[in-house]
Parts: sequence; structure tokens; C-alpha cells
Amino acid sequence: MDQTKIDVLRAQPLSAFTHLIDGKQVPASDGGTMDVISPIDGQVITTMAAGTAADMEAAIASARAAYEDGRWAGQPPAARKKVLLKWADLIEANALELAVLGVRDNGTEIGMAIKAEPGSAAATIRYYAEALDKIYGEIAPTPGDILGLVHKEPVGVVGAIIPWNFPMMIGAWKLGPALAMGNSVVLKPAETASLSLMRMAELALEAGLPPGVLNAVTGEGRVVGETLGLSMDVDVLVFTGSGGTGRRLMEYSARSNMKRVYLELGGKSPNIVFADAPNLDEAAKVAASGIFRNSGQVCVAGSRLLVEAAIHDEFVAKVARAAEAMRVGDPLKVDTHVGAVNSEEQLKANLGFVEIAKTEGGEVVTGGDRILQDTGGYYMAPTIVTGVTRDATLAQKEVFGPVLGVTPFETEGEAIALANSTVYGLAGAAWTSNLGRAHRMVRGVRTGVMHVNTYGGADGTVPLGGVGQSGNGADKSLHAIEKYVNLKTAWIKL
Repeated sequence: MDQTKIDVLRAQPLSAFTHLIDGKQVPASDGGTMDVISPIDGQVITTMAAGTAADMEAAIASARAAYEDGRWAGQPPAARKKVLLKWADLIEANALELAVLGVRDNGTEIGMAIKAEPGSAAATIRYYAEALDKIYGEIAPTPGDILGLVHKEPVGVVGAIIPWNFPMMIGAWKLGPALAMGNSVVLKPAETASLSLMRMAELALEAGLPPGVLNAVTGEGRVVGETLGLSMDVDVLVFTGSGGTGRRLMEYSARSNMKRVYLELGGKSPNIVFADAPNLDEAAKVAASGIFRNSGQVCVAGSRLLVEAAIHDEFVAKVARAAEAMRVGDPLKVDTHVGAVNSEEQLKANLGFVEIAKTEGGEVVTGGDRILQDTGGYYMAPTIVTGVTRDATLAQKEVFGPVLGVTPFETEGEAIALANSTVYGLAGAAWTSNLGRAHRMVRGVRTGVMHVNTYGGADGTVPLGGVGQSGNGADKSLHAIEKYVNLKTAWIKL
């Protein structure tokens, strides 16, 4: 990456961001705006529309009209593919601009952002564009005088509520399959990271997506998010974020039209290291990266480190050295390893968890403090806490910050029991040279994704979904398409 180009993009003033409704940029109906504060230095970098219930209702009405008249759903698959492929190309062509815009908004280090945001988003859109004309219906095994057909139809209007940690990547996980199957979509980005996703939506129009097929409304969740959740004209609601918000969305569904709700929620993912791990140095570096990159603001972050007692002290020391070698600072510098925490509120919550851990007997091995406060930004040192018991707050509650809790274990059975001792089940990992043990860990740990001798990196060919209170349904892979189609049976007497 070229630091000079990044610095030029960073210095560019930003215009106020407005809603995208029916193919047009429109302000909030009451003229309201919200300041966009950069976590890099705590300064206001622009404003965005503070959406009203009326704004969201207009966006939903636009999406409904677009779906009903077939301007997108009625197009041949090859035509939809052409538009989506062009959209992916435009995302790639504007990748650095999009990445810098996103980093200014949410603080992810640029080295991670360029790959995980525009790079991943373009690949995801392209994946579903290539898949959409390969999704076949079915012919049922019926008697000779009956023809039984199973059609796959778009569900209609999809409401997508996107989090602030990776808005483009996660946004594409929803948008790619939903649009590929002919649905219309209404986006609600996170209050603290809307800009890059809004720009990505604009590029969809440039690519030829018809007006109204994709609408995007910014604003507070308690206003525009609630309106989206309670709408009688939204057929499916997809969300990535906290469990508390997920519960509210399910309540909104029950109070309205019983729309389908798919949730990717929190995690307390166990990273399990056995004494026979093939390379403890590598495992330590990956463990540090798996929790501290993007300041721990990753859904699948390995926030619980479970270590076989025989190597506990040795391995914790290795992870601590790896953590201390990670450079925390300005996320728009190419040599930064860990960027800013998304907001001051999130930073305070992270520090609060560390204080709770101390009162519960935990020992801070490294980190635990706010740093670089003179910048005005929101930075926290990578933090490791040992002595975290099975029922400790740090073992049970999602922090969503650069805080790693360490717990020792003696046996394989104990490791599995510890791994399964939370309400979550999103991701996990096991490090071992024993092939049988590796398979037993994959089967025994209740989670949506289980890594062996690595952590992270699963691409779009495999699903990401949680069990327990980590959610339902799956993003990524062909399985994600199932959320955005209705099955219709045709039973034909011949």
C-alpha cells in the first residue's frame, strides 16, 4: 500500500452523507443530522442524515414498489449477474478510497481494512453473481400422472441491519445473496460506521441496479431500526450485532407480520491449545492476532484462551510477547498492527471489563489501560488476563475489545467442557498434532466454525453461523441463499 495515497485520501474533506431512497440522495425528512466522530482522533469528520420513522417508511415503500413491479426480480438471471459483476468491479476500482473512508469512520487498521472490507465485499458480490444462474429448482419423484415442481422464488423485501466493525464485508454477506435472488433490500448501517457502506450502495446504482432495489437509511436504531423491524412490508430481517438487539428484532417480528429473522450475534470463542500443538510459537502469534487485530472488534475473535496446564505459563509468556510486539496507533499508517476502538463508549466498556476481572481474581499480564490519550482517539493496549475461572465475567460475557482471558485445563474432556460452558457458539479452535483429538474437538465443541491449527481465514465458500445465543441461519457460501428464497410447490395433474 502507498502511504502517500492514503494520506491524500485522509486529508480530503467529506461532504455530508444523506439517505439513499428510490435511487436518490435525500436528507432526513426533518432536516436532522448526526455528527460522525472519528475514533482516530475524536474529531467530527462529517455529518450524516439522522433518519426519522418517515424516512425509513419511504425507503421500505420504495423497496416494495421495486419488488412488486419486477424491475429487478423480473430480470433474467444473466441480466442480474451482469449488474452485480459490474458492482464488484467498481468496488475493487475504488478499494483504497472505500477502505480509507471506512477507517476514518470506525478505526480498523488499514492493512486489515483493505482486505476485509472492499476486498472481501467485492469477492462476495462476485461469488453470488456467479452463483445466481446456477440455483436450480427441483422435480419431485412423483407418480407418472403427477408433475411435482419446487420453485425457488425471492422472498420480497429484505431489511438488513449492519454492524460497525466490518460494515462492507458483513453488508456484502447480506446484500450479495439477497440481491442475487431478486429481492429488494433496505439497509440500516450502524450509527458509528455508516460511511463506507453508504458509498458502496451508491456504487450499486452506478453499476446499473434499478432505483428502489437498494435503499439505505442512516440514523439511530431506536428510531429507524425499530421502524424497519416493525414494518408489515418487510419479509425477512437479517442482522449482525448484539444479543440484546437481536432479541428486540425477534419481538418486533412477533408484533408485526411474523417476518423471518436471521441473527448473527455475539461470541465468546474458545482458542484451545494442547501441549502437543505442532508449533507453539506460531500458535501464540495467531492467538494474539485472533483477539487483538481490529482491537478485538471481531465477531469470531478468540477471546477465551484455554491452555493445557503443562504449558500454561510458557505459552502465556509467548502470547504476551506477541501482543507487546503489536504496534497500536493511527490506523491509517501502514505499519500499524492494531487500530482504534470504535467509540469512546466502547472503550469505557472494555476498560470496565478489565476492572471486573481484577475484582474476580484475574491477573493482568500485559495491557489493561487506555493509551495514546493525547491523540484524542480511542486506543487500548492489547490486554491479557490470567486466572479467569469458568464462571468469571470475562469467561461468560462478550467484551468486543482487545481483552483475552486465559484459563488452564488438564484433560481433553475438561477442555471441551470449558469450551461449551457459555451461552455462545460462534467459533473456536484447537491446536494439536493428534489427528484423532482434532476430530474429537471439532465434534465436541458446540460452535458454528471450528478451526484446527489455525484461527480465522475461512473464505466465502463455507458458511458462518452460530449456535446457542450466537444466532441462527448462515452467512457466506451457497447456504446463505436459503435465507432469501421461498420454496413454492407446483403439484400438476397430467
